[in-house]
Amino acid sequence: MTISPALFAALETPASLTIALSGGIDSLTLSAAAARVRGADGLTLCHAISAAVPAAATARVKEFSALHGLQLRLVDAGEFADPSYRSNPVNRCYFCKSNLYGTLKRMGPVVAAGTNTDDLSDYRPGLTAAAEHGVLHPFVDAGMSKSDVRTLARSLGLGDLAELPAAPCLASRIETGLRVEPADLHVIDRVETLLRKRLGNVTLRCRLLRDGWTLEIDRPVHDGLSTQTRADICAQVREAVADSRPVNLRAYARGSAFVHG
Repeated sequence: MTISPALFAALETPASLTIALSGGIDSLTLSAAAARVRGADGLTLCHAISAAVPAAATARVKEFSALHGLQLRLVDAGEFADPSYRSNPVNRCYFCKSNLYGTLKRMGPVVAAGTNTDDLSDYRPGLTAAAEHGVLHPFVDAGMSKSDVRTLARSLGLGDLAELPAAPCLASRIETGLRVEPADLHVIDRVETLLRKRLGNVTLRCRLLRDGWTLEIDRPVHDGLSTQTRADICAQVREAVADSRPVNLRAYARGSAFVHG
């Protein structure tokens, strides 16, 4: 796949462009495409440093921007000073994105995000915040799905990045209504990093639910684990979380920490 005329126009038209770069495949591909269309001039990548952002994502962003010679600004979006975000309501993402996009709009008049058409069919309160701040969605304008984004990533030479599993922010691992605490997010990041070292780059989540910690692993991988391996993983994670809450292991289920209002 080459850059389509619709995507090319969306990326070329603004006099300057600020891209919200999370470190996931969508925003990385958008940044690579924008660099191909615009060059480095008039293009700024912005990455929010936060307890809710995996350390690996921040490292990935720094490596990517250095490799492509692109300007990167690291920001504190300020969501942890927002009590509405910290209380973790059903629409927590709205408050997170409101803080983020408000910060980015002060840095450049035109902000773009890596939203794709698949995202439009899901409950995404962050899209409301994006609309309120005039954020552009070039992949949506070009009619591109997640699969299309991965295909474009491969054609742009992003290599293994094109196969990155989806990885929403770490706060999404905390059950709706439980307060978002930086210490819990650091535990979640530590456990997921530990599990990926053991299992590889597979879909997995460390969730904090009302009844304790729950590890979710991509079903084919989960179902292939022996009873002893499952017990070993739980024991390893109990040591890593270092608290008295129980640790359970099950197959991955999308959005299982989300409780509808």
